[in-house]
Amino acid sequence: MKTHLAEFPTHPLPHVPQPPEPERRRVQPPTVYVYEKQAWEYRVLSRTMTDEGTLPEAELNARGSEGWELVGVVPLRASVQFFFKCVKL
Repeated sequence: MKTHLAEFPTHPLPHVPQPPEPERRRVQPPTVYVYEKQAWEYRVLSRTMTDEGTLPEAELNARGSEGWELVGVVPLRASVQFFFKCVKL
């Protein structure tokens, strides 16, 4: 049996409405509150430009292993200041 193109409809098929999807409940991720009061300790290290104004990687790693985090670097005229913070225990 041969199929002829004239047998197929040329208009679009009728739209069949789909049932609406049930409304899904939105889930809010839990909010975590920390009630401990944190205290910070700060340390400032200065390096003169004659010292190349940098901290060696080994010294930065040593400070990090002690819990210190580098939070700022301020270049001044003749020196550079490195600001560290850590949680006070």
